[in-house]
Amino acid sequence: MTGRAAAEPSRAVAAWTASPGSRDAVRPSAPAERLVVIGGSAGGPAALLRLLPALDPELDAAIAIVIHVGADSPDLLPSILEATSALPVKLATERLPVVSGIVCIAPSGYHLLVGQDRCFALSVDEKVCFSRPSIDVLFKSAGEAYRGAVVGVLLTGASSDGAQGLKRIRELGGLALIQEPAEAEVDTMPRAALEQAGADLCAPLAALAARINGFGRR
Repeated sequence: MTGRAAAEPSRAVAAWTASPGSRDAVRPSAPAERLVVIGGSAGGPAALLRLLPALDPELDAAIAIVIHVGADSPDLLPSILEATSALPVKLATERLPVVSGIVCIAPSGYHLLVGQDRCFALSVDEKVCFSRPSIDVLFKSAGEAYRGAVVGVLLTGASSDGAQGLKRIRELGGLALIQEPAEAEVDTMPRAALEQAGADLCAPLAALAARINGFGRR
């Protein structure tokens, strides 16, 4: 845990152990060489229900997601998303390795970070942009850990969270993808990102999925 009382540390490698025939039974435990980080707020779950099924089931990249939810909300998003996702969806836990082909969701009430050792960390530090988890926190840490091997994706939302994190990703050599504001349920977040960070691609969800698949192709 990054110096703050948070959730019980997980058994990192064991976390991916599954019964034979399950979706993630053969997933590797070595850290992923490429990472996709996704952020959203209002309308984000609905956008993810369109984006995740369009991804390649053999994607050679890890995915980490922050969606703004209430601090006391139950963590139902992983099970909701996994019902239609092309990839397994898990709740991120402390010291969990960043593994290719796995989608990890930030738990409610905790910032999600990516460490230099390419394991996840949780934090209960102060809110950023009035949010915990904060998209900026995830994006900035992912950029520092993965440099040019990270893609940041910003979706629909009602705040500017994520814009500065996306800017940092670009400064460190990563790519920035933004949902087309006209398609977003709430366009505040993508517009703020376009103004503050710019984008390597601003497009509808279908085009974002295609770009992620190209990034994560072996």
